[in-house]
Formats: sequence, C-alpha cells, structure tokens
Amino acid sequence: MKLRRFAFPLFGVIMLALPALPVPDFWITQAIYIGLYALVALGLVLLTGVAGLTSFGQAAFVGVGAYAAAFMTVKLSASPWLALLLGVGLAVCAALVLGAITLRMSGHYLPLATIAWGLALYYTMGNMEWLGKYDGILGVPTLQVFGFDLGTGRGLHVLVWAIALLAALGCANLLDSRPGRAIRAVKGGATMAEAMGVSTFRYKLVVFVLAAVLAAVSGWLFAFFQRTVNPTPFSIGKGIEYLFMAVLGGVSHVWGAFLGAAVVKLTDDQLQVLLPKLIGTSGNFETIVFGIVLVVVLKYAPDGLWTFVARWLPREDRPRDWADAPALPARDKPARGQPLLQVDAVRKEFGGLVAVNDVSFELRAGDLVGLIGPNGAGKSTTFNLVTGVLSLTGGQVRWRGEAIGGLPSREIARRGISRTFQHVKMIPEMTVLENVALGGHLRGQCGTVRAMLRMDRVEEKRLFAEAERQLARIGLADRMHDLAGNLALGPQRLMEIARALCTDPALLLLDEPAAGLRHQEKQALAAVLRQLKDEGMSLLLVEHDMEFVMGLTDRIVVMEFGTRLMEGTPAEVQASPAVRAAYLGTEH
Repeated sequence: MKLRRFAFPLFGVIMLALPALPVPDFWITQAIYIGLYALVALGLVLLTGVAGLTSFGQAAFVGVGAYAAAFMTVKLSASPWLALLLGVGLAVCAALVLGAITLRMSGHYLPLATIAWGLALYYTMGNMEWLGKYDGILGVPTLQVFGFDLGTGRGLHVLVWAIALLAALGCANLLDSRPGRAIRAVKGGATMAEAMGVSTFRYKLVVFVLAAVLAAVSGWLFAFFQRTVNPTPFSIGKGIEYLFMAVLGGVSHVWGAFLGAAVVKLTDDQLQVLLPKLIGTSGNFETIVFGIVLVVVLKYAPDGLWTFVARWLPREDRPRDWADAPALPARDKPARGQPLLQVDAVRKEFGGLVAVNDVSFELRAGDLVGLIGPNGAGKSTTFNLVTGVLSLTGGQVRWRGEAIGGLPSREIARRGISRTFQHVKMIPEMTVLENVALGGHLRGQCGTVRAMLRMDRVEEKRLFAEAERQLARIGLADRMHDLAGNLALGPQRLMEIARALCTDPALLLLDEPAAGLRHQEKQALAAVLRQLKDEGMSLLLVEHDMEFVMGLTDRIVVMEFGTRLMEGTPAEVQASPAVRAAYLGTEH
C-alpha cells in the first residue's frame, strides 16, 4: 500500500470531520489554534526552510490581518470578506516594501528588518487611539457564511482547517513545479540559479509576499475566533514562537508546519499546568523547556521532528507520465563555423590585484575550445566574466555580435550560453530529474498562482520529458529518480552537464568538469563531451588538466598569471616550451 499517497487525504478528512464527532469543545478550540498557527508556520516553511530567508516578523503580518478584520467590522460595520481583502492587501504592500529594501542584501539584513517591522507595528498598534491602544478592539462579530453563523467553535473549526489544508496543498503543489524549483534554488545562493535563468530577487519577493499573505489570513481568522484584538498576540516574541514551530516540526517540509504547531500548542498547555505543580511556583517556565527542546532537536534532528514521521512515509518515484508530452520549443542553432563568442581584451581587477589582464580569444559554432593553465592562472575568473557572474573592469564580451558584458547571468543564459561549475552546485534534496528540469526554467511560462492551482501540468510534463532526454543523452537516465545528494562526484558532474543542456544552449561552458574525478570517471566524461561535439554542440572547456583536454579540443588557449600565454592546436601547445615552463616551472 502506498501510504504516502493516502496519509494526507486521510488526515484532512479527520480534521474536517472532527467537529461532527463527539469530542469535547476543548479539543475543538485546541485544533483551531493549531490550524491558525500552522498557517503562519507554513509561510515560514516556504520562506525560511525552502528559500533560506529568515523572518522574525510574521506575527506582525498576523496583526495586520487581525486588525483589518476588527477595525472594518467593528468601526465601519463592513463585510468581513472586504476586511479579508484589505488585510491581505496591506500585508502584500508591507511585504513588497520590506522585500524591495532588504532582499537584495545578504546576511543579517532581512532578519533585522523583520524584527524592526515587528517592533514598529507592535508599538503602532499599542499607541494608536483609533485602534484602541493596548486594550485593542472589542466586540468583533462572528463570521457568517451563507447566513449560517460559524460562531467560535465547531463551525469556525471547519473554515479554519479548510483554509489551512488548501494552503498546504497549494504550497505542496508550488514546490513541485517550475517556480517551486526556482525557489528551492534560491537557498543555495544566486550564482547557480541565475545561471539557469532564474531571477533570484523576483522569487525571493514572491515567497516573502506569499508568507505574509498566509500570516494575514491567519490573523483575519484569529480576530473572529477571539472576537477581540489587542497587540499582545502580535509581539516579536510571538514571531519567534512561530519560527520555533516551523523549525521544530521540520522547516523544510510543508506538513512539518502542522506537526510543529501541534507539538508547541499542546505541549505548552500541558507544561503550564504541570510545571507549577512540580516547581511549586508559577512563571513562564515552559519557555525554558522549549529552549532546551529546540537545542536538542537542532542537535539530533536538524530537519525537525518530521524526519521521524517521514520514515513511515517512504518517498515514491515520480510517476512517468510524460512519455507522450510534446517537445519544448528549441532555439535556432548557428551554422557550423559561424562566429559565436568574441572575448576582446577582457580585464578584471580586485582592488590592486589584476586577476585577468587583457585576455582575448574567439570561439566559432561547432568548436571545442580549451582554456587551460596552472592553478591561479585566471581561468575561472575569465569564465565568470564571460557568463556574467563577475563584472568587467575593461574589455568586452560579444555573443553573435551583441555586446553582453555587464548583463546579468540570467540574461546571458537567455541568449543561449549555459554553464557548469568548478564546484558542483545542485539541490541535494531534489531528485536528479528535478535538478535537471531546473535547467529548463527559461523554456517554461507557468507562474506561482497556476502552479499552486495545479494548472501547470502540461508544461511540467514537457519539462520532465526534456530533462529525461538530456539525462539519456549523457547516460544517466537510469538514475533520474535518485536524490541528487546521494550521487558520487562523477555522476553529479554529468548531472550538471545535463542540467545545462536542458537550457537548450548554443554554447556550453564547462568549468573544470574533470576536477576530483578518478581515471575511469574522466574517461566517461570525455566520451560524453566527444558525443556532444559530434552532435554539433559548441563547447568552451576550462581545465588545468592538460592530459584531459589534449584529445578533446580543436584549439587551446593557455593562461598564466591572468594573461594569455598562447593559443594553438593541442599539438602546438604540447610542443611549446613556454607552456611546459608554466606547468613545470622550468623550460626543457
């Protein structure tokens, strides 16, 4: 029995049917709290666990939704559904402003900004007369749906859990999609994602806004559940608690949000009763216990408690339902011999250090050109200048006659240049097939909303069909369902080549693909590169291993200390005393 397939529908049915069962009202109240908390933690799973962006201010977005509901329904006697639109709209606007300011930065700026946002909103709510100051807004009416009063118990429970389950399903759909793979790629840094055509800033902003919307919806429901709104539940301390729930449950897993919310809420209630009895005095001792628990979990289960549940829900291979999917559109390839890439006197300075000093070379369609030199020669820096990872200090790079120096990596990828990396960059938690499908990002169109609604399946099948075709092309199709992190280095490098080929490039750039490989793995890689060349692919190969490139390349550019030492055929390079001196330190 495929347990994973039926576990979550069964969980959803139980939670939605709970009010109809003869259970105490206290259980219903607890379940409502868990559903509300899980909505916020779900946003943090996307934001922190998947995209790698830490936020301590989600409680502030909850407050926006709650105060919008209370103010609109109590002060203005407006529709609660209009209040929902207002709350979500305000949260989106605030997230856009915060994101635009901080998401282009790195490190601690976003967490600090979310702390500042949380504190600012907390004190704003507590000092505004028209918001009731610290007393808040009282007398929030109950929700009514089609004339039926949901109250604050069993009726509201169904709505809370219907929204929470739909949100979880939407988030799960999102992560299993083209934009979801882009969001996952953001966590590993911008370099690989941008090289595959992903706008990392855009997807950071998307996930930041989505987390804010989920928090605001939770706040809107919270207002009608409590029927009173004051600043206390939206303090920075509560924001930290939401993050704690996500981390404890499993910050990288959608359903870990529910587990974390349930464990924290239920344990907190029990500790508030048990600890005073054990210690003999009252106080917030449960906070101390939770701190200890978090340290233990981070030490022994860094992926959260969900890892223990996941053992009972083994991962299944993706159903291969793309066999008949039509091929993705392909770009027009240049005719053999047509000029493709002109590198004209490129220069890169880091302060007073000249890493690349006026290097020039040319590559034509169908060529396999090697860029070699000893360690520290400036090969990878030149490579990064060509692909837009680094900005030019001087000179120019032209692609099919167009100047591309200064363009971001994703725009260079859009023009038909794809690359691999000196140190393999991948998403280890995704399968080989999914990693390779990331390379087809620019060849798809479906966005976040369509992905969450599962309206992108036709395009997804086409992307997976292309990914499987590229894996077969390099001899790795039999490993497509393996987790990428479980592959050895050789297959990982082949997977990177397949991902780069999935972009449908006119030029493929390989940055030291043989580094760290054993002799047999190098032979397998050389066979793949010869096959690609025979198929008409243009390649630029950066290497320091002369033996590896000699039998592969048409021409070789040799670099030393950031300058071009010589350019010629493999035979000419091998015969050059200057090249031998560069590699061996002496002329022969």
